[in-house]
Amino acid sequence: MSHPPILEKLKILADAAKYDASCASSGTAKRNSTSGGIGSTEGMGICHAYAPDGRCISLLKILLTNHCIFDCHYCINRKSSNVRRARFTPQEVADLTLSFYRRNYIEGLFLSSGIIKSSDHTMEMIVEAARILREEHDFRGYIHLKTIPEADPEIIHRAGMYADRVSINVELSTDAGLTRLAPDKDARQIEGALGKTKDDIVEAKDAKKRFRHAPRFAPAGQSTQMIVGADTASDADIVGRASRLYDSFNLRRVYYSAFSPIPDASAVLPLKRPPLIREHRLYQSDWLMRFYDYRPQEIMQATEADGNLPLDIDPKLAWALKFRERFPVDVNRASREDLLRVPGLGVKAVQRILASRRHRTLRLDDVARLTVSITKVRPFICTLDWRPTMLTDRADLRALLAPKQEQLELFAA
Repeated sequence: MSHPPILEKLKILADAAKYDASCASSGTAKRNSTSGGIGSTEGMGICHAYAPDGRCISLLKILLTNHCIFDCHYCINRKSSNVRRARFTPQEVADLTLSFYRRNYIEGLFLSSGIIKSSDHTMEMIVEAARILREEHDFRGYIHLKTIPEADPEIIHRAGMYADRVSINVELSTDAGLTRLAPDKDARQIEGALGKTKDDIVEAKDAKKRFRHAPRFAPAGQSTQMIVGADTASDADIVGRASRLYDSFNLRRVYYSAFSPIPDASAVLPLKRPPLIREHRLYQSDWLMRFYDYRPQEIMQATEADGNLPLDIDPKLAWALKFRERFPVDVNRASREDLLRVPGLGVKAVQRILASRRHRTLRLDDVARLTVSITKVRPFICTLDWRPTMLTDRADLRALLAPKQEQLELFAA
């Protein structure tokens, strides 16, 4: 049987990789090729580019193969799926990465794979591609490897020695959902692999403090991804699971990927995809937990009766509307924690308010200059010259503050 040409394989395996959202490249160690080698992760190194759906496309993002011995219902590459199959060799992956890098098309590699023969065999091939780049070509650009939790821990450890970031997909937020839609996968095994990688990262950081030339291990940490809308899990379930993952495994990021209907889909899957705005709301809630000191319970309090976050307003505004008794807050006296809960005030705006009020008593115009829009902020704050009186308690406040829905023209100039 003839093998497809390299460009045809690239077309198939790059398209097959588009469902994995966890390909951001932030947080890695700084390396450059001024003293030799190829590639860089600083200066003009990792150049982020984003597709219209928000996914990072600055990396060469491919699968080693879309053959797979698993039969996960939500995956287009499952063994029962009727799709064109292709497979790269580790050498081909390395050659493609170097070729694209030299042409300034990409700034690094994101490599995942379906599972062929066995988890160990596939993981060995992934590691070999990274080894060729690092050892044979002294490639110093960014490498993100998707690891397989069922593989031997020693092979996964070797992946971390070559990669800037490693990741293992949790896939679904509940054990019941994983059992139903991915019967070949085990939640405890996935968490065990996450825990082992966490320990390896901590050990490598500790060794680096004591020994200058200690080997690095996944300096950009590890991440994971959860599919949204493939099962009946609510946003509250997803937020709760994400919080536990952050706390237990020191993850850099949890990525959310809205389920996309696939050809020849299993009957257990929903017939249509969830709104993309639901994925966006989960990212906003994730941001609130990571940078605004919100507890996961507070995010859950912002959900509707069905456990999902409202789609018409952001989670921060939804929480504030449910707890109006905590507002308005005095920007001249309120703590950082209370200011961070004011809709419309970001982290930088709060820092500026705290710095400015040491020198003067703030007025509404002062706050307006420190934030993007004062409209959302006004009902929830007091200043020297402003009190919202009954505005905070208006029954139609949600309608007043919700973004206006606007139909854009497809061919507008």
